[in-house]
Amino acid sequence: MIEGDKRRQQIMQTLAGEQRPISASRFAKNFGVSRQIIVGDIALLRAAGKNIIATARGYILETEETNTGHVSKIAVQHGKDQTEEELRLIVENGGEIIDVIVEHPLYGELTGTLHIKTAQDIDSFMRRYEKSNASLLSELTDGIHLHTIRYPEKHMLKTIRQKLAEAGILYEG
Repeated sequence: MIEGDKRRQQIMQTLAGEQRPISASRFAKNFGVSRQIIVGDIALLRAAGKNIIATARGYILETEETNTGHVSKIAVQHGKDQTEEELRLIVENGGEIIDVIVEHPLYGELTGTLHIKTAQDIDSFMRRYEKSNASLLSELTDGIHLHTIRYPEKHMLKTIRQKLAEAGILYEG
């Protein structure tokens, strides 16, 4: 078993060399420690200022490359039956779904990190959702939620909004 400092150093090296998220379970298996040890390592690295993003698929290192393009928030409302359609409309029209945000009456703003960029990411998210028996954050707010989206060209936001509106998903109050 590798000591904590060395393990955290190797975690950073691995994240720097990967484009896809790496799960805590995969790190745990590689290092011969528990998943919770890795979660703690990631917490320490983040507390030390490392830009590690926790997604539903695992950890990624935020870099200049992952931060390119334009970023906007869009308000949407739909039932869980339109979740996949919403994600596909955003991705197919050039957007990356960075997160989902809901306004909770007790806790205020709650954010779930998504980083969904591809159809494969959508398929993976939907499989995990169906297997998990978990609720979507939007179920807490009658389907109303925000997404932070990233897109390479300014005109793409208008197209994304238009496609969501046509599907009855864009929230317009």
